[in-house]
Amino acid sequence: MSHLQYFSYKGVGETNRQKFKYSQAVRIGDRIECAGQGEQLLVIYFCLFFSSFADSSGTGGWNRETGVIYREINEQIDQAFANVEHNLKDAGGEGWSQVFRVNSYHVPINDEALAAMVRNFHKYMPGHEPIWTCVGVPRLGEDDMRVEIEVVAHAPN
Repeated sequence: MSHLQYFSYKGVGETNRQKFKYSQAVRIGDRIECAGQGEQLLVIYFCLFFSSFADSSGTGGWNRETGVIYREINEQIDQAFANVEHNLKDAGGEGWSQVFRVNSYHVPINDEALAAMVRNFHKYMPGHEPIWTCVGVPRLGEDDMRVEIEVVAHAPN
């Protein structure tokens, strides 16, 4: 498997690699698939495909350095967006400017969570509107996890 390159950013990425034996990203030629930024103890998959498109899934609102999960929904969604940006760039992308599809999973789904998502769309993607699927779910990877975000991005570099 010498054609595969694995990446785990410092902090929670390295911790999860050691605890759970998985990486934050794998690059296969012009494609990168990344694992998610879900929780301190469990990170749900987060995929990123490069060249023709990038598919990233499962990013939640934990602090990348400490693994602390923010309890307040606005903070958790803000952090999840920052984590997506960081993971895209860590894998060689440009960030949210390349995202064309977003799937978000919420516990619970409510107007406050939707408003936080839209606020972050304006912040991170002021020049375009991606397609978006928003779903309420009964549970995510950790008890305190309230959001998980999957994105697909086009990164032709």
